[in-house]
Amino acid sequence: MTLRTGAAEHESTPKWTKSSYSSNDGPDCIEVAAATDAVHVRDSKDVARPGFTVSSAGWTAFTAYAARQEARS
Repeated sequence: MTLRTGAAEHESTPKWTKSSYSSNDGPDCIEVAAATDAVHVRDSKDVARPGFTVSSAGWTAFTAYAARQEARS
């Protein structure tokens, strides 16, 4: 998944970006919104459902781990 930071860091309303691995056909879709010191994650098909927030460092560690796992596949 690709996450681009930028404008969302300076806005009070998060700018949600859908995962590049998500499709409109499958049940598993997420969206992320980057903030200055955190990343917000939610279900793109049920945005009213509560999401969760991780620190920027936590998100970096997670995406590095996911990339290593994908490379092993």
